[in-house]
Amino acid sequence: MLRSQTARLRPRSSVSVVYKFGQRHWLHHSRPRQNPKEDDESRPLFDPNAIERAEDDVDVCIVGAGPAGLSAAIRLKQLAKEKGKDPDELRVVILEKGSEVGAHTLSGAVIEPRALNELLPEWQSMDGHPLTQPATSSKMRFFTSSSSFPMPHPPQMSNKGNYILSLSQFTRWLGGVAEEMGVEIYPGFAGASLVIDHSSESTSDRKDGKGVVRGVRTNEVGLDRSGRMKDSFEPGMQFNAKVTLLAEGAHGSLTKQAVKNFDLRGAVGADAQTYGMGVKEVWRVKPENYRPGEVIHTLGWPLDWKTYGGGWVYHMADGLVSLGLVIGLDYANPYLSPYRELQRMKHHPYFRKLLEGGERVAYGGRVINEGGVQSVPRLFFPGGALIGCSAGLVNVPKIKGTHNAMKSGMLAAETAFAELERRTEEDSTEPVDMSEYESSLKDSWVWKELREVRNLRPSFNTPLGIWGGMAYSGVDSLFLKGRVPWTFRHKGTDAGHTGKASGFKPIEYPPPEAPLSTDIMTSVSLTSTNHAEDQPIHLQLPFTSYYSNDSADSSPEDTSGLSKEELAVKARTHHVKVNVGEYAGLLGRACPAGVYEYVDAEKGEAGSWERKRLVINSQNCIHCKLCDIKVPTQDITWTVPEGGGGPKYSVT
Repeated sequence: MLRSQTARLRPRSSVSVVYKFGQRHWLHHSRPRQNPKEDDESRPLFDPNAIERAEDDVDVCIVGAGPAGLSAAIRLKQLAKEKGKDPDELRVVILEKGSEVGAHTLSGAVIEPRALNELLPEWQSMDGHPLTQPATSSKMRFFTSSSSFPMPHPPQMSNKGNYILSLSQFTRWLGGVAEEMGVEIYPGFAGASLVIDHSSESTSDRKDGKGVVRGVRTNEVGLDRSGRMKDSFEPGMQFNAKVTLLAEGAHGSLTKQAVKNFDLRGAVGADAQTYGMGVKEVWRVKPENYRPGEVIHTLGWPLDWKTYGGGWVYHMADGLVSLGLVIGLDYANPYLSPYRELQRMKHHPYFRKLLEGGERVAYGGRVINEGGVQSVPRLFFPGGALIGCSAGLVNVPKIKGTHNAMKSGMLAAETAFAELERRTEEDSTEPVDMSEYESSLKDSWVWKELREVRNLRPSFNTPLGIWGGMAYSGVDSLFLKGRVPWTFRHKGTDAGHTGKASGFKPIEYPPPEAPLSTDIMTSVSLTSTNHAEDQPIHLQLPFTSYYSNDSADSSPEDTSGLSKEELAVKARTHHVKVNVGEYAGLLGRACPAGVYEYVDAEKGEAGSWERKRLVINSQNCIHCKLCDIKVPTQDITWTVPEGGGGPKYSVT
């Protein structure tokens, strides 16, 4: 278990802070305790501008305790030691929104140890490492509805020297390594907003006026759904950092802020990021069906020839099997359900035989980046950088990203350390310049690897669908190896690829056959997901945030003269009208956790349309980010809930 870092926090305000066993306990001096008998309406509304926050000054603040963030932290401590400095004098803090390191980490996963070998050359002799099951074979199979047959295995998908493991367990182990080196890790601290300094003094050398990132604020705790402060209210904390590294994973909320504020895509002409939705399960199978180290990837059924995606079966250590399905979120059919496609896949004879007599022990879902180098934005901004899946460094044909994420974190750490050294030598208060990180990444094996396969994923986006993609990918993988003068581009966003329901027929999915396949809520129960039900909904429609007055351009119609509450109702009505009327309530099927429902409404009910209204069961959210990416109206913003909420993955 990760140790508490009580002694290291140095608050600088009238709010006292006590940390005990990794949890926050705040003692307020500015607000009298509320009468517990008072109703909700009597509670004061939260005003972010009137709250006094505890602050802490650190050298480097990293958001996200995944492979990239932990690798960056470890490398920073290594560099301090290599340069003859006291590593304890370099304060490196990691904020992790999960209840513990690894709780929100999910992947296949077969890990390529290249970056790990560079970061920790002696890892094989270190206690507790989870890389215990080497991959012993790699195969591909093409599925029809009733049979399957082997197909050629692209060279990129070779798994010689790789390991099958739980990425959740891997990050938990890596977190322990980081902490032993003096890294401060704070689980349950959700990074809610960037601290951007727009003062003339700090931005005098900048012409664009976009400011400098000076750190991160964590989320408030103890607000009710109406944004009022409960007795348990705790203000978020502000971490002032010389360097801020965003390692949130795919489609992180702070990464979205940084990309938008500093126009990181426009700065380099990057395409919009495209994503896949991965849903997975872990089963304990009968001994006669267990083949340790076997790696299988699948194409074809249950997906049609127009939908990009594929499945996997990884025989992990200890009699466990990881299986799942990734579906490109640029799919057109609004009736498609990633969750039910996975359940249908298990009805195939291959999976029936494999899973017969077994026990399902875990379920989860997460989006993954699929854009490749075409979609990588500028990787640095004043005061910080994007690393790992926040940068979008997944090698899609290889179906791996952990090694690239770790390497990016290491390279960012080297640039950050050099910049901190420069600032000390020059006694400078100027923001750190992380541009060298991007240059070093593009000179590394990460970029070479991604450049070589850049055309494979977009080759499936032609009128020939999967057949055209397979043909081109085969030629490129075996002969061209990316050495061509052209680069295929990604056209538009995943939401923009969604077709209207009038052009498709509903998909008839088979009913569940427990224990082989189950309803969605039975699966979600395996994630141990938990959110306080009365906290503000973190899946926000326009004009529902308690942090700011959303801009009027979030609404499709003229909003002049309307209150924020009236605007919120109008936006909700528009959402239901378009998503139900034109897309048959896509989110009700697409979400892999049953968060969204379009249910019957009373005539004239506020926010309804044609007697339908939207219900958001935010307490079920497994933080996959699909809704923010795929909703056709692009009016749902995924934000962080109270720290520690969400799934609690352990073997995913």
